[in-house]
Amino acid sequence: MSWDCGLKYMFSMSPALQQGNMCILHDKEDLSKLEMVQRLAKDGCRFLQKHSKGAERTSESDEAIRVHLRESGHDVSVPLRVSSEQPAPSASARGGGREEARSRRYMVVSGTPEKILEHLLNDLMLDDDQVTTQGKEPDTLLDDFLLTYPVFMSTSDLCQALLGHYCTKRYRGKEDRKEALERKRKVLHLVSQWLALCKDFLRNDEHVKLFLKTLYRFVLDDIYEHPALENDGRELQKLYQLHRRHALDEYSPHRKRKVLFHQLSLKEPGLHVRGTQRETREVLCHVYITMDSYLSMRAHAGVVAQDLLQAVADRLDVPRGELELVAVTYPGGRLLLQPQDRLFSDSLRMVGRLHVYRKELGEILNPFTDNSELQHRTARMLSLNTWDVAVALTNFDWTIFDSINEQELVYFTFSRHSCSSYTVALELLLQRCNEVQLWVMTEVLLCPTLCKRVQLIKKFIKIAAHCKAQRNLNGFFAIILGLNTAAVSRLNQTWEKIPGKFKKILSELEAITDPSLNHKAYRDSFKKMKAPKIPFLPLLLKDMTFIHEGNKTFHDNVVNFEKLHMIANTVRLIRQCQTDHMGNGFTQKSSPEVQAYIDYLLIIDNQETLFELSNRLEPRV
Repeated sequence: MSWDCGLKYMFSMSPALQQGNMCILHDKEDLSKLEMVQRLAKDGCRFLQKHSKGAERTSESDEAIRVHLRESGHDVSVPLRVSSEQPAPSASARGGGREEARSRRYMVVSGTPEKILEHLLNDLMLDDDQVTTQGKEPDTLLDDFLLTYPVFMSTSDLCQALLGHYCTKRYRGKEDRKEALERKRKVLHLVSQWLALCKDFLRNDEHVKLFLKTLYRFVLDDIYEHPALENDGRELQKLYQLHRRHALDEYSPHRKRKVLFHQLSLKEPGLHVRGTQRETREVLCHVYITMDSYLSMRAHAGVVAQDLLQAVADRLDVPRGELELVAVTYPGGRLLLQPQDRLFSDSLRMVGRLHVYRKELGEILNPFTDNSELQHRTARMLSLNTWDVAVALTNFDWTIFDSINEQELVYFTFSRHSCSSYTVALELLLQRCNEVQLWVMTEVLLCPTLCKRVQLIKKFIKIAAHCKAQRNLNGFFAIILGLNTAAVSRLNQTWEKIPGKFKKILSELEAITDPSLNHKAYRDSFKKMKAPKIPFLPLLLKDMTFIHEGNKTFHDNVVNFEKLHMIANTVRLIRQCQTDHMGNGFTQKSSPEVQAYIDYLLIIDNQETLFELSNRLEPRV
């Protein structure tokens, strides 16, 4: 962390200073115009100026000022003043006549959670004619805070802090109505942005439900004194689907308590809008048909045993009456699933490792012993159109990727194991990437004849190229990595038969996956692609891990917000990739036959089995 920043200011609380004592400020610039400095002066803070050496000073246009706010001898906030010639990191519209204030804004470098939130509310600028306009990109500082707050404070603590800022006077002494109204509107604006960004994680949070009820009650109580809050109340009602039975203008003081709790009861349908999402959310279900191979099946989270068993029977062309579905639990337990048994818990975790056995005999299936079955599998794969296969893969990946919330990357990086219920979609796409790689290996290594194996590899090269053309870099990487695995790349006789044209295409595609210079080739290629697009998620998580492990989250119990700003910048890539600026949509219509094939991939996940198959095809010399 560099401290060569021209002027530095130290703010400290003196026990001898009492409220109301005069605060002396010596500086070339009129820092007293800043709301934060005004508040500190009212609180009896003392300001000490320290000039750095002339040789260390930067140019006037690049001058930066760090401010240390100390309470009880400890730093509680370290804001950095943004230079007047360097625009504040904001993408939201500001009201007219605020250019000077904007040029003197501070951005948080580090601080306690409470001080960061306090500075954030101080820094918000509200237009006179609009406060919570949806569709606008939020202020960067606000966005950083909302994306990363789970790192340093719980949702419950944030709810309590927001209620405190809404209900209590922020300043010591008297606060006029205009200041009180602005403070309340700032809190409501932050809350609206918060739930608009993180609603997938918060709709079923009991703390948030109680917080919304309480905040909404306070807004209704304040409407008489501050009529301007009516629009904010309507926005809050609309955003959280709190369907009231009476309009705000019909709200009577004589029935406030009765009507409020009737309208905002936890049994209200609006608060349980995601209660049935579990039934409709798609998941990947693994059904093992041998000890080391499984069917990867696309299913709804509410799927029951008989439906899944029927799909397996249809895929393997075996009568359903001959099969039974067993969940293997750890350590070593076996549970015979009944027809109406659900396979996924409320957190979308499977009841166990699913296996299909032949009824009564207790034998596992082995579809790889019959050479005619292998010939049929290869012929079916070769008959599929490569563009249609790429479309089906891309549609599948996009369905998952579009449901990923940016905060999933934060939870995955900082608390992967304790917050696994928050990273379901992210882990699903990572799992899918791994499965496609194993699927490519399985298809190639189960192809018994040389000439058809050559055709199959050519087809996969074309599918990879099509995935890249369709801006699905996750599927593109998975296919290329599958072709480059040792079990496939060692098939020298097969690769010698690949035409030079396809080898050249493959070489160009492999250049994009080159990891040298921190994956520069991939990053440059991906940057040129227009959104919407699907990034290679493992590399994005690698970037997150490097930021996390290379920077401390706390410095002397103060949150290192510079690190969190880097984290937020990285996860914002998800939002950018999901945005469809042209409104043309991302998914394409695919062939029903191809889609059915892609929805049920047969995969061998045992590396020893894959190498054994590879050695059978081309024995070692």
